[in-house]
Amino acid sequence: MTNTAAGPASSSAPTPPAATHTDPHTARNRLVIGILIVSAFVVILNETIMSVALPTLRIDLDISAASAQWLTTGFLLTMAVIIPVTGFLLQRFHTRQIFLLAMTLFSAGTLLGAVAPGFAVLLIARVVQASGTAIMLPLLMTTAMTLVAPAARGRTMGNISIVISVAPAIGPTLSGIILSALSWRFMFILVLPIAIAALILGAAKIQNVTEPRRVPLDVLSVILSAFAFGGLLYGLAAIGESASNGPPPVPPLLPFAVGVAALVLFILRQVRLARVSAPLLDLRTFRSRNFTISIAMIAVSSIALFGSLIVLPIYMQSVLGLDTLTTGLMLLPGGVIMGILSPFVGRIYDKAGPTALLVAGSVLVSGSLWIMATVLDADTPVYMIPIVHVVLSIGLAMTFTPLFSSALGSLEPRLYSHGSAILNTVQQVMGGAGTALFVTLLSTGAAKRLAEGASGLVATAAGVQTAFLAGALISLLAIAAGFFVRRTPTTGDTAPAPAPAHG
Repeated sequence: MTNTAAGPASSSAPTPPAATHTDPHTARNRLVIGILIVSAFVVILNETIMSVALPTLRIDLDISAASAQWLTTGFLLTMAVIIPVTGFLLQRFHTRQIFLLAMTLFSAGTLLGAVAPGFAVLLIARVVQASGTAIMLPLLMTTAMTLVAPAARGRTMGNISIVISVAPAIGPTLSGIILSALSWRFMFILVLPIAIAALILGAAKIQNVTEPRRVPLDVLSVILSAFAFGGLLYGLAAIGESASNGPPPVPPLLPFAVGVAALVLFILRQVRLARVSAPLLDLRTFRSRNFTISIAMIAVSSIALFGSLIVLPIYMQSVLGLDTLTTGLMLLPGGVIMGILSPFVGRIYDKAGPTALLVAGSVLVSGSLWIMATVLDADTPVYMIPIVHVVLSIGLAMTFTPLFSSALGSLEPRLYSHGSAILNTVQQVMGGAGTALFVTLLSTGAAKRLAEGASGLVATAAGVQTAFLAGALISLLAIAAGFFVRRTPTTGDTAPAPAPAHG
């Protein structure tokens, strides 16, 4: 049987939100989770919507490629810094308060982006947007785990998978469609009324479904987490950027090394705080074998998803000569199919458990990456791209839902907020790692072929194959790990009676 993240907690450890496993089909629970899912989809869409727009923004704002890249990198950095703090926020404040904070930040950032007079204000707008996005994701997952009974979690996590995996996948498609007819400002203008509508609906309808507790905030842990996850993600982004645009002002290994050192100190700090007080991120979640293996597989899947999202558009535009609109439309079927399949995968998970889904999904992901590593060249027919991307998307749909459900379902209710914060932090950092890895290998592979006398098209295609080959090799680890993820026990799914709030 899979071990749960157990172990005696210190008397001063924070009391978890009350996990009220009422009927998941009640009107209140459906409404709360539904509003959170729609809101989270809107905010996560903006994580990748800028990627296709960067060339347009460089011209309109008269900025360098490195500066334009900060509109994406800054968004990811902000999320990596804030997400670890959400474990504290979700314990300390009511559901409604956290939702209003997240959507107000996102709406304000979207409005600021729509009217931004220049690059500096636009970058601030992206940071404000990302602050709301970072809070929304753990809120959605923790609320779902609190409200939904174990037997129905797969279906709910299937819907959440649409948010986490499909929204980033269709971001470039939506961006391409908008830019083909409108100004880049409409990427904010069209999203703003949806965000405001979600904010107003949530303010009117969302009820508090958790019982907050007065828990301490360790400021040193916050500082260390900012340097750790921010340094890692900045370093990874700088590595990828230097491979394609030349050496940046700051050597990429410096922030990466700072991030690694801060991460070690952060982990040691959390282990110590778990014995005497309340850690910012409770690493006792990793006592669960299911949680640990699931997090490792989420890391591999994030590398595949975000790496392919960055390399495929480069291949289609630089090698096949497609425009941005066509590029976005070619990737749309995969995103749509992932969204359609995710709820069905959740139902299968509820009935049969995760193992078969994970093994089959990992095989599809690995197979699609191997095909990309061997087939994509300067002469590949255009129709092959959506076919292979659909296979990759089906595999990812079969892995994300079981992994989210198995990871969080393995934990005691008091650890849900910490587990969701860890899960989302890992996904963001490893998504950045996938982007950096794929871009670096693409650039080095292309440079090698250019040095051998190959043409630009042939060299870029060779770099694309090199990038996907690395992803294919990494994906083999996920196939092996899939055999060890089991259906989570339900013994930890009954929450303890809430203790009185301190102070």
